[in-house]
Amino acid sequence: MLLICYSFCFNLIFSVRFVEENITTMLETRIISNSEVLYVGGDEGDTSPGTKVLQNFQINEEGGGGLIRSWVDSMRACSPTRPKSLDSQSCWIKEHPSALKMFEEILHESEGKQIVMFLDYDGTLSPIVDDPDRAFMSKKMRNTVRKLADCFPTAIVSGRCREKVSSFVKLTELYYAGSHGMDIKGPEQGSKHKKGNQSLLCQPATEFLPVINEVYEKLVEKTKSVPGAKVENNKFCASVHFRCVEENKWSDLAHQVRSVLKNYPKLMLTQGRKVLEIRPIIKWDKGKALEFLLESLGYDNCTDVFPIYIGDDRTDEDAFKILRDKRQGLGILVSKYANETNASYSLQEPDEVMVFLERLVEWKQLRCGS
Repeated sequence: MLLICYSFCFNLIFSVRFVEENITTMLETRIISNSEVLYVGGDEGDTSPGTKVLQNFQINEEGGGGLIRSWVDSMRACSPTRPKSLDSQSCWIKEHPSALKMFEEILHESEGKQIVMFLDYDGTLSPIVDDPDRAFMSKKMRNTVRKLADCFPTAIVSGRCREKVSSFVKLTELYYAGSHGMDIKGPEQGSKHKKGNQSLLCQPATEFLPVINEVYEKLVEKTKSVPGAKVENNKFCASVHFRCVEENKWSDLAHQVRSVLKNYPKLMLTQGRKVLEIRPIIKWDKGKALEFLLESLGYDNCTDVFPIYIGDDRTDEDAFKILRDKRQGLGILVSKYANETNASYSLQEPDEVMVFLERLVEWKQLRCGS
């Protein structure tokens, strides 16, 4: 059944129904969208067409060799270290121009509308680092985001555990959506951009907490044999970081992850920037989180709202696609290299993100005469 998690009753934890349809139906109905699904857990005899979504490897292939090779190929494709070619890079920049160079055009698009800001954390507000526990944002970036939240409703949407990303950002006036949007909480003191002071909490995957903890512990044990691998418990999902793993060991890591995940048919494996994500198979992602937050702010089905979503990861594509399909607001991909994306514009690194946010704040302050 389809998950239902929309409500204007803010003093409740939202009740949900979980998706129990097979993975093929989920794909056809776009329940699982642009976050690339590498694998759906299941026993060795499982021949579901969804076991490998993008390439038709079956999980009951002897030894899982084809499946593992396809994972490694995807891991490599998701971890570019340089542009494919100058021509392709130039063409990509023309299709996804710099949001700084097109700043006036963006302001023109938003004219007369309420801007709502959505920001990924890692690689967007903070630089990508080898140790995910040390992905700290700068004081200058924190001050910029604080000013941004004073001007516009602002949400951090991250694959991280909500409590962890909140501890990194250290701003209580923001909305936080952790675990790829599966754990959403409003500002501690209510929002100046919304009437009332009601609390907001949405956790559509609570039922999966025990199994995620179980899988996390097994992954920690299994990946000990792969130097550089790090497993992170993000509450409603688990992340296996391979940024510090030598490329010739990626296959070993994939084997270890598969050996755990194959026993959990209600979990799926997706991929971000040098990270494998184990998540529940439910109708929820960063795009759904964006829609939920817009509705919570009172902007559901409004034509006078202009969401801006900035992110660097493949999982942010779910939100970019929502905005593109609705022809509402815009997505900005943070990337130095050409990547297939539903975003309209690009920025190269967190420093450029900060400049873009500073310009938005300055524009808003000038309009308000402050």
